[in-house]
Amino acid sequence: MRIWLSRPHMGEKEQEYVSEAFADNFIAPAGPQLEGFERAMEEYLGESVHCLGVASGSAALHLALHMCDPNPGDEVWVSSMTFAGGVFPILYAGATPVFFDLDEASWTVDPELLADALGKASQAAKLPKAIVPADLYGQSCDIDALEAIAARYEVPLVIDSAESAGASCRARKAGTGGEMAILSFNGNKIITTGGGGMLVSRNAARIEKARFLSTQAREPAPHYEHKEYGFNYRLSNVSAAIGLGQLAVLDKRVAARRRIFKRYARLLGDLPGIAFMPEPQWSYSTHWLTTLTIDPAQSGGVTRENLRRALAEHEIESRPLWKPMHLQPLFQGTRYVGRGFDERLFRDGLCLPSGSDLTDVEQDEVIGIVRAFFRA
Repeated sequence: MRIWLSRPHMGEKEQEYVSEAFADNFIAPAGPQLEGFERAMEEYLGESVHCLGVASGSAALHLALHMCDPNPGDEVWVSSMTFAGGVFPILYAGATPVFFDLDEASWTVDPELLADALGKASQAAKLPKAIVPADLYGQSCDIDALEAIAARYEVPLVIDSAESAGASCRARKAGTGGEMAILSFNGNKIITTGGGGMLVSRNAARIEKARFLSTQAREPAPHYEHKEYGFNYRLSNVSAAIGLGQLAVLDKRVAARRRIFKRYARLLGDLPGIAFMPEPQWSYSTHWLTTLTIDPAQSGGVTRENLRRALAEHEIESRPLWKPMHLQPLFQGTRYVGRGFDERLFRDGLCLPSGSDLTDVEQDEVIGIVRAFFRA
């Protein structure tokens, strides 16, 4: 049987909440399950945040950037190592991305690089319209450091926490930082609504504006009245019903994935050239995906790619780390600020099966194949 990288893992309540939505005929985008999911997420995150359920994490980011009001030629600074859905909304909003490298200690955007670049941009009177640092593989970026830097230059900070629901930075939950933050509930995320996302802010006015925009910017009138354009981005009530059940088991899913990561690290960490994603003292990572690097200079000829292919031959799904956006053909020639650490991660990095329903027997199979490949 195929071992998947990260498949949906349902709990005990999702079907009950979906049945309630069907029984009450709340199939449209609005309904009590959607309101309940938003309120439950607000309670989970704390910090008096406000939440808006939307169709995807990309939709949440597009709404956030749209409210930053970029004009053609304006820049948005963003982590280069991220999923394309965390960058495309910059283009939707009419802005130009500038890509930033990672901090080797956390594998999230390097605050020192950002601070240095902001100082130079301030002197040139060309500050970005927004900064979008991305959490990576379940690890939050350094929220406190980034907020302080953004505040110094009065640049809106929109944190892309699509990959890190359930993680925290010091005592703060991922998804609570910046002027706004986004979460994703895509099918392979640590909790899922099948497809969906959430925009989060401590600024209630931001969320109310986004709510208006996400429902086609319809003015309060008995007919359809529009003074500005909006988007069809609201999360469906049925999807939110799944989210309600998933949120109830989020901390259990985090504990399971952390256990899976620790077991991989313990049973594979002695292999030559292997290193796992670090977890700084200030971070509590979900380890949404267990990620490692293989140094070909130490591994005796084992590379990320030939190991990935060996696993695939045994019906085990693994995946390279994100290809940095500045290396993508679409963004050829776009400005990049960094030392190429993210490029090395892409060259040498691999994600192992990490689903919270991964059994010890399945994990032992993965571990056994990896160890055998290193011995071959």
